[in-house]
Amino acid sequence: MSHRLAAWAFLIALSPFGGLSADEAKLRSGLYLINFRLELPHLENYADDQTTVICVGQDVLPVPLLSQRDLFVGCRVENVQQHSERLKYNIVCDGRGAARATASYVLAPGEFGGRITIIQGAKNMTMTEVQKGRRIGSC
Repeated sequence: MSHRLAAWAFLIALSPFGGLSADEAKLRSGLYLINFRLELPHLENYADDQTTVICVGQDVLPVPLLSQRDLFVGCRVENVQQHSERLKYNIVCDGRGAARATASYVLAPGEFGGRITIIQGAKNMTMTEVQKGRRIGSC
């Protein structure tokens, strides 16, 4: 399971600005059951739901990209913004024609939902990974 988080070895302390308390706005560390699917424009029947279980650390962003994780190895997170239970950030890769993504999550105690819009630079292709997870125990 830890290999899925290896590409996301960055730690970010999330600080809320209202709404939920600091502890509620952070996703509790633990084992999460995550349903995800990759949506492609104009291909409604392509989006098959998949499920995985991963361990999420207390100060690590909710989860890495699950369907296209190899695409973002060595990339970084920038422009992290959190307002109450809403979290947004950009995933940026170096190089001309490199992939990039924008992630938007809604955090709640013990669960999260998110959409990550992925743009494959050189291919000029956009897709969206939709994630929904809930905590099922400790790691």
